[in-house]
Amino acid sequence: MLPFKKEIAARLASLTGMAAEEVETCLEIPPDPALGEYAFPCYPLARRLKKSPQAIAAELAGRMAPSEHLERVENAGPYLNFYVQRSYLFQKLLPQILQEGPSYGTLNEGEGRTVLVDYSAPNIAKPFSVGHLRSTVIGNALCRLYRACGYKVVGINHLGDWGTQFGKLIVAYRRWGEAARLAGDPVHYLYHLYVRFHQEAENEPELEEEARQWFRRLEKGDREARELWERFRDLSLENFQRLYHYLGISFDSYMGESDYNDRLEATIELARRRGLIKESEGALVADLEPYGLPLCLLRKKDGAALYITRDLAAAIYRHETYSFDRMLYVVGAEQTLHFQQFFKMLALLGFDWAGNCVHVPFGLIHFKDGRMSTRQGNVIFLEEVLKRAVELAREIIEEKNPSLQEKDHVARAVGLGAVIFGDLINDRIKDVEFDWEKVLDFAGETAPYIQYSHARICSILRRAASETGSSGTTAATLLHEPEEEALIVAMAHFSEEISRAVRDNRPSYVARYLLELARGFNKFYHNCPVLTAEKELREGRLMLVAAVRIVLRNGLALLGIEAPQEM
Repeated sequence: MLPFKKEIAARLASLTGMAAEEVETCLEIPPDPALGEYAFPCYPLARRLKKSPQAIAAELAGRMAPSEHLERVENAGPYLNFYVQRSYLFQKLLPQILQEGPSYGTLNEGEGRTVLVDYSAPNIAKPFSVGHLRSTVIGNALCRLYRACGYKVVGINHLGDWGTQFGKLIVAYRRWGEAARLAGDPVHYLYHLYVRFHQEAENEPELEEEARQWFRRLEKGDREARELWERFRDLSLENFQRLYHYLGISFDSYMGESDYNDRLEATIELARRRGLIKESEGALVADLEPYGLPLCLLRKKDGAALYITRDLAAAIYRHETYSFDRMLYVVGAEQTLHFQQFFKMLALLGFDWAGNCVHVPFGLIHFKDGRMSTRQGNVIFLEEVLKRAVELAREIIEEKNPSLQEKDHVARAVGLGAVIFGDLINDRIKDVEFDWEKVLDFAGETAPYIQYSHARICSILRRAASETGSSGTTAATLLHEPEEEALIVAMAHFSEEISRAVRDNRPSYVARYLLELARGFNKFYHNCPVLTAEKELREGRLMLVAAVRIVLRNGLALLGIEAPQEM
């Protein structure tokens, strides 16, 4: 719909004296389709024209004649409502969707610009917990959405691979470790050793000091400590990559905290030269209180650097390496203060690009019934959640369609899709309650509902022995039912929803859009026969449902979800 939006913006600009870009920013999509495809609130013009918004809307409506793209313009109170020509949508946009196929919805608004997305970031030597699910799926969706908008995207997994916990692991492995068990199931075994260390330390407090000594040895490059740490890291990363592959996720960089060890001193020295550092009880701190923020600890009195010091070093390295236009940190909302301090420090260090760094916060995830997940200690393992989702999807398939081909593949697509969409359908800033019955409901606000709609369309097209029906526009002129109009208008807004999701860093916009499109298709399917319609109308409706299939498939792909052809 963006070409129509630009035409509206240009025409309004010529009538109001506003810049076209400003008008375009003000245009809204009305909550009720009966109010048109776009609405322009006239409030911004009231002060400039010294008239009421209602009077301005009425005057502008009278001065905007219909055009090739616009059917009519109406005023409704302080709003100016625009109705796009349905015939144009059916005759021009519908063939365009069918022709562009997988590329329909993509934009070039980010062309020539680079965005970095820092997401997932699990801790080495600990199981990939469900706590990392939100960062992982939100970050992956944002990478896909930014690419769809033409940006060059660099996905970064900033691994938690440094810190005193590795001293504890080295002690635990040297005391109780078994090489065979480490090789067989490294991450869970390392976690087991980590838990055992804390249990034993309750009776042997001296273990804590032994762990600190081993970490100091690691920091100084001790050969034995280094070899064990590298082994733990490599085995953990191999395990993580297997899980990422299962989810269909890849990264461009796996540089972790340890990769910036040789840049920490230079970062602290830069802060010292800028007059930002002072000593406090042997530690180095930056005073951010004049900016409404608490003191920022950069280095402990024992010489250990903090997360924020590593983040500063990493950000400087990333800008030197990628010269990014925007960098997103997809990290939980509980870290908001950390990022406020971090971004303020970047600015005080003199980096004008600090304003291009964005924290993308999200809420926590809760399970309604924890008994459906494996728990060890306080950890809910993500791999167990995914396996359980796939198993439940397989059970539903056996019940509803036991003759389905490739059941395992479909069960995996549906199960993983349910987990991913169950997260992304929510506004990211809100906490999520994970409920198995809801996420796998084929009739609810779920990925299976959208996937089933896609599979139903594939079935219609197979029975029609045609993927796209007629490629001409004659059949499309027969489409005028309200359900048909609602579908073409919704599909016209697809690229706009992608752009909006990128603007606000909210994949939930696209998830909600797909849900409404699937609902619109099912309403159409119930009220408008396709295969039994007369020949020309049949061809037009086949074109319409083929276009819906393309948009559903493309939209799900942007969220990292597969669209099976059969279910």
